[in-house]
Amino acid sequence: MRAKLLVAIVGLILLGAAGAWAQESIVDNVKKACETEITTYCSQVTPGEGRVLACFYAHEDKLSGRCQYALYEAAAVLEDFAAAITHLATECKDDLLKYCAQVELGEGRVGTCLLDHKAELTASCQQAIADVGLEKVQE
Repeated sequence: MRAKLLVAIVGLILLGAAGAWAQESIVDNVKKACETEITTYCSQVTPGEGRVLACFYAHEDKLSGRCQYALYEAAAVLEDFAAAITHLATECKDDLLKYCAQVELGEGRVGTCLLDHKAELTASCQQAIADVGLEKVQE
């Protein structure tokens, strides 16, 4: 059950995210900033499962400052994701189990479920929703 809860939260935030937390924009920013490195060192690497990042790691001494900064910035955004996931999972655990345990994961359904039950949620869960900006993400 705990694994399902964590997966729900991950899906809630990652699949429903927008703005600065948008996963696609993170990838797009790294692709743009590291275009030379991808072409020069990693063009034969099949994307997925961290292979391009492994290629960057193998050639880290040759990465431009622009590429290094984009990777650093992406790591910082992902760290914020992890903090938001942890915060929301901790504060909303009981509410998720009570109201959203049967909700199919993906496409922001768990987030919608939480928002549909917002008036019934604990104060700490409501605050966590505000803290991570879930309402803005769902708009």
